[in-house]
Amino acid sequence: MEIGPVTTETPRDDTPVIVWFRRDLRLADNPALNHALATGRPVVPVYIHDEGGPVRPAGAASLWWLDGSLRALAADLERRGAALVLRRGNAEVELHRLIAETGAATVFLNRLFEPEAWTRDADIAHGLKAERIDCRGFNGSLLARPGSVLTGSGGPYKVFTPFLKALLAASEPPPSTPAPAAVPGVPGLASDSLDGWALKPTRPDWAAGFTGTPGEAGAEAALAAFVAGGLKTYSRDRDIPAAPATSRLSPHLHFGELSPWRAVAAARAAAADGRVPGAEADKFVAELGWRDFSTHLLHQFPAMADRAFRPEYDAMPWRDDPAGLAAWRAGRTGFPIVDAGMRQLWTTGWMHNRVRMIVASFLVKDLLIDWRLGERWFWNALVDADPGNNIQNWQWIAGSGADAAPYFRVFNPVTQGEKFDADGRYVRTWVPELRQMPDRWLHAPWTAPPEILRHAGVRLGHDYPRPVVDHAEARLRALEALRTVGQARDAAD
Repeated sequence: MEIGPVTTETPRDDTPVIVWFRRDLRLADNPALNHALATGRPVVPVYIHDEGGPVRPAGAASLWWLDGSLRALAADLERRGAALVLRRGNAEVELHRLIAETGAATVFLNRLFEPEAWTRDADIAHGLKAERIDCRGFNGSLLARPGSVLTGSGGPYKVFTPFLKALLAASEPPPSTPAPAAVPGVPGLASDSLDGWALKPTRPDWAAGFTGTPGEAGAEAALAAFVAGGLKTYSRDRDIPAAPATSRLSPHLHFGELSPWRAVAAARAAAADGRVPGAEADKFVAELGWRDFSTHLLHQFPAMADRAFRPEYDAMPWRDDPAGLAAWRAGRTGFPIVDAGMRQLWTTGWMHNRVRMIVASFLVKDLLIDWRLGERWFWNALVDADPGNNIQNWQWIAGSGADAAPYFRVFNPVTQGEKFDADGRYVRTWVPELRQMPDRWLHAPWTAPPEILRHAGVRLGHDYPRPVVDHAEARLRALEALRTVGQARDAAD
């Protein structure tokens, strides 16, 4: 549902306006903030931490990033004359309370497009309308809002390539706006403290190795570093997990510390002036398009949050395998590239994209464990956990999503390791017990002769686990299960 002006009554010139920050934690290129400042009235910037509402609560790793991002935003606002108001509780209740405290007659916000947030925001807008309060919403998180990129017949795209073509053809970059020099605030408003919220994980405290710098300045630095480095060979090196070739912008984009159009503009500018090949910039822009595609799908097909996008896949005969799931989570499967990825995730709150595909395929196809269990683990452990991306990517690997990988595509964790980590730098970083293994045996240590294992100081089953499955047998089991799903679909047709 659209959110827009709901009253024509003009507030007094000194009436404050509220800017409700959510996942738009930046000052530059922020439509809601820009429109609020254009009124010329005092601004009340607020962030409401609502853990009990209909919107899916952030995972533990995301809360760590949120803490840093809010601290950065608060400091940026304070330097410009406004205090970030922090409130905890039901979002609608807290908004009404703040309106009563300030006399504000307008709320500006940048929309959230996942189904629960979209519905919640519409309900809040209707409640505000009843009190003669304007609620004005904008798109500050996507290249195009859901519903604006449709097929010729007026429906949503279900295949990425034509979606991307239509997205890029139809979408015009909004004007870029710098961070304002000043934000006129309202002093003396009650606010919680971030220390009191205790967003960082403590039981256990596993965030010491988390990487990245939350906040708008960190986002700009990450974008500049990527354009100067990894973007130049992005299409080739982005699949090499040990290479610094990916943008690492995902948490910055998720929390809105950086506009996606800002990232597009930086890549295209670098291509235009010859700093990077045009094809590399185009590939990066396509990846930003995939982010839009995933969010559009979730917005338009909300059931895919916990049901297969392709309904026949809800009949998949998933296995109940607590031991296998625990081994996967802990990085103790016996397959080095899988274990390296899962340990990188737990240690840093992030995992390389190629390895995300490998570990996801291992869970849903080698172990035949429901993709939803993997999605929940990623949701809790990733600093960049994003509703659309997380759900769509897991369904893509499982074969149940829109434009999904073919059901018969089962990643071989050994050959994937040999191809994308040929020199073993990635595995040796995250699986130190295998550091002395020769390259030839590194990705399948159980095949190494006993003397090689002894020389490397590896005792399988003690220093490093034996494989929890035989990949060849697990592949056949997965294919048989997927054939069963296909036969059930054909019978229903």
